[in-house]
Amino acid sequence: MEYSKKYSAIEPSITLAISAKEKKMKSEGIDIIGFSVGEPDFKTPENIRKKAIDSIENDPIGYTAADGMPNLKKSIIKKLKNDNGLDYEPGQIVVSNGAKHSLHNAIEAIVNPGDEIIVPSPYWVSYIELINMSGAKPVIIEGLEENEFKITAADISSVISDKTKAIIINSPSNPTGALYTRDELMKIADLAIKEDLIVISDEIYEKLIYDGEHISIASFSEEIKERTIVINGMSKAYAMTGWRIGYTASNKEIASIMSNMQSHATSNPNTVAQYASIEALEGDTSSIDNMKAEFNLRRDLMVSLVNEIPLLSCKKPKGAFYVMVNISNAIGKKIKNIDINGSMDFANLLLEDAQVAVVPGIAFGVDNYVRLSYATSQEKIKEGLNRIKKCLE
Repeated sequence: MEYSKKYSAIEPSITLAISAKEKKMKSEGIDIIGFSVGEPDFKTPENIRKKAIDSIENDPIGYTAADGMPNLKKSIIKKLKNDNGLDYEPGQIVVSNGAKHSLHNAIEAIVNPGDEIIVPSPYWVSYIELINMSGAKPVIIEGLEENEFKITAADISSVISDKTKAIIINSPSNPTGALYTRDELMKIADLAIKEDLIVISDEIYEKLIYDGEHISIASFSEEIKERTIVINGMSKAYAMTGWRIGYTASNKEIASIMSNMQSHATSNPNTVAQYASIEALEGDTSSIDNMKAEFNLRRDLMVSLVNEIPLLSCKKPKGAFYVMVNISNAIGKKIKNIDINGSMDFANLLLEDAQVAVVPGIAFGVDNYVRLSYATSQEKIKEGLNRIKKCLE
């Protein structure tokens, strides 16, 4: 019997594979320092947790509207206005089961088989497979380290074809922490308007910026806003990864398509998590500010220590909680009797010899890098990088 050709061709996430190997070693009693997982190590803020408990006891927690509770939509609209200078109506907001689900909805809603979506590299691992699942084709542009891994409007223009439907912009970026400037985004916006492209703007890390400011590309004009799908959610900024609430803001036609899709695929997002998300958006944010301040300290520590290690180097990211470490000087060498031919070899070396888990850059489309997450304590950052240094020395 032949099963789905389209879905059988989807590759599993390399980040999850590394994480599974890390967990297996930990279960065997091996002391692993994990720099691989992309989620805050902070507990969800107390006011959010208490609101969830209160909702279970006192609020109706049955089905809601498939595209999200009206009150949550109001909170999202208020947030988009206050933080990003964007005006939306409830019919333009779709609340989904995490930002990844929102991305899936967005891509499925706009493409037809054979369409192309431009993706900057290094890219978040799921972009490529989400595009493949839709029947569209990813067109990858490499962002160079000397330009903070960002691509330009000229880079985009060079690969546009009659099949190009959209471009994904992720700022701040996973995995690089790159942050696009106002001028860079304005040039991309002008190009999108000129070439009739949709912009999928992944802004999930917008509140985790340490140098510079977040600009939503949709805020420049009504013309670019009409062709932008803003992706955001609760997971990163509010330490709510497992709560699974993401959302999109787009024009009404795209929002209607996404809402209809979701009504058949999943129905509404988790009701209790929606109540908690209202509290996250409307309530006290001091614990989130504290989390950001700690991430900033960890970022500076990790960058400093990485650049002291033989064979390694990195640039300081401006946002998110990742560092892309350049391992080019290790490629082609034999270290601890292991031939380092790429990032998978290097990641396996660190896991097996130093007991440190990192993500190979090949997962993000670049084989001369590995990604380290500083969503862990300063003590573990020091210990993990000391282990890496000893391994490479």
